Amino acid sequence: MATQDTLSGMNTAPQETHEGHKKFPMGSIIDVVTAPIFGSTPLWWWIAISISSTLLLIFLVMVGVLVTTGVGIWDINNPIVWGVGIINLVFWIGIGHAGTFISAFLLLMRQHWRSAFSRVAEAMTLFALATAGMFPILHVGRPWLVYWLFPYPNTLGLNPQWTSPLVWDAIAISTYGLVSFLFWYIDLIPDLAAVRDRAKNRLVKQIYAGASLGWRGESAHWERLHSVSYVLAALAAPLVISVHSIVGLDFAISNLPGWHHTIFPPYFVAGAVFAGFAMVIIVAVALRSLYDGMDELITLDHLEKAALFVLLTGSLVGYGYFAEIFGAWYAGHIGEVIVTVERTFGPYWPTYAGMVLFNVVIIQLFWFKSIRRSHTMLVLISLGVTVGMWLERFVIISVGLSYGHMVGMWEQFRPTAWDWVTIFSPFGLFFTLLLLFIRFFPALPGFEVQQINDEEGWG
Repeated sequence: MATQDTLSGMNTAPQETHEGHKKFPMGSIIDVVTAPIFGSTPLWWWIAISISSTLLLIFLVMVGVLVTTGVGIWDINNPIVWGVGIINLVFWIGIGHAGTFISAFLLLMRQHWRSAFSRVAEAMTLFALATAGMFPILHVGRPWLVYWLFPYPNTLGLNPQWTSPLVWDAIAISTYGLVSFLFWYIDLIPDLAAVRDRAKNRLVKQIYAGASLGWRGESAHWERLHSVSYVLAALAAPLVISVHSIVGLDFAISNLPGWHHTIFPPYFVAGAVFAGFAMVIIVAVALRSLYDGMDELITLDHLEKAALFVLLTGSLVGYGYFAEIFGAWYAGHIGEVIVTVERTFGPYWPTYAGMVLFNVVIIQLFWFKSIRRSHTMLVLISLGVTVGMWLERFVIISVGLSYGHMVGMWEQFRPTAWDWVTIFSPFGLFFTLLLLFIRFFPALPGFEVQQINDEEGWG
């Protein structure tokens, strides 16, 4: 194992309380949270970073070819003017939604179990947004002119086209990213100070001292930290809804069969939280299994609650699928009916069937407690959800654009080799950043967990 088990041994093991919670000795939780930073780098980390770095390099090559050659390397043309680039934009924004949901909504609702996931989920939000934010820039074809999307002083009067969804996305993503970064960093300060105090190397101590902004743990510091955290949570909570609602409106404002639905904004928000929680479960199970002591802090009860959230949000997504089918039948619009039939039984039926299978059918296994508490099943079902949510975005975008109002404009999307590279290589950027974060930053909010433990026990 990568770190010494600081929760085992004399006078450090947690004690069971009458309520079924665990009481850890003072400071032991901080020791476990900071141990991966000071311990030797485990072999699994080197293997994982090598794979993710290779994918990242492939991604950079793809970006270089795209910038120098053009978006023609993707299979986008009339009528399929949005391809893998926009699919990835919607997918990666969705992955980042769980972090802000856990940090904002669950904090405001005083759900203490959120602390088992909040830090790594907040980091995932930033890394997913960084990945998602690249695709609108690349999709415009001339990324060096992307600043045209923002209002700025200029002599040529190149004001943004405010009716363009790209402008909405630029403002929504940048605002969401700024608030998410502040929330993540403010929450991280006490634990950075803990790393500073435990560091032996002078340079390392100075780096973490600068990052911790002079934190001394005084009562005034804690009071300001909690005040700022709740203010940011109050700001971030509506952003969780607004950001992906705006992405949903990118489609709903178009008078195109399969897109013109008022249900898209809430449907997109539920799908984003659904996909984000699935990725959080995968990372949480990995941390719990690969680091000693983490299994006492990320418990099976915590994973079970996250699985129930996946079941809840997945059921909402399933309702959205049904509402689309019902809406097409009830409206009696021939274009809507044709799109519904074609994506279900036409040449794209495997993607639609996979979407329903992974996002609606398989998650029903979470009704069983034994499944919710099994590492293997949690990871497999969560991986299925990740695949299913990408397929959903493919069905909405590429399949939706394949069937316009005029039959003569129908066209099938045929991904090129560069499309496949664009699908898989961004995972290299995301996981490289995530692995570096886990190695050099506390992956759990140690002081927050310690405070909850001291007051009422943990678990």
